Amino acid sequence: MSALSSSLVFLIQTLGGLYIMAVLLRFLLQLVKADFYNPISQAIVKVTSPLLNPLRKVIPGMGGLDLAALVLALILQILLVYVLFMVQGFAADAIPFPQVLIVSLKELAGEILNIYMFSLIIIAIASWVAPGSYNPGLMLLHQLTEPLSSRVRRVIPPLGGLDFSLMVLVLIIITLKNFIAAL
Repeated sequence: MSALSSSLVFLIQTLGGLYIMAVLLRFLLQLVKADFYNPISQAIVKVTSPLLNPLRKVIPGMGGLDLAALVLALILQILLVYVLFMVQGFAADAIPFPQVLIVSLKELAGEILNIYMFSLIIIAIASWVAPGSYNPGLMLLHQLTEPLSSRVRRVIPPLGGLDFSLMVLVLIIITLKNFIAAL
């Protein structure tokens, strides 16, 4: 692969991955009913609305789930996989669609797990550096992770003022990521 094509692959992978992450974040923030007046939430809504709003006319939500966002993330991931293969010199029809679909689903699952894992790590570090501080980003991360953290806290309550729920969740996420990678 030439230097130009490897740079192009990096650029496409980075920009495509960031947009897919924004769509997944929008889905997750709606799922946990996060504050949409938060400036970061507003930015995510503005970035994802041009592609998501037309799709919502075709794919309605169901049971509080924004199915259009999930479908958009899957479509974008499939397109990203095909574009990356074509930039690397493969023909689009040489790659079987079921294989691309499986790779795309694994990538999306891994991305959701990464969002949660890095959110938990950032929350843990912020609790050491600036406990009790208000930051719009930290507030969103707390809103995103609190439904999972509270479930773990029911099983493992804080001991001696130390909350082990974040560590337990990170271990669970790493285990799930290893399981998905082994599939």
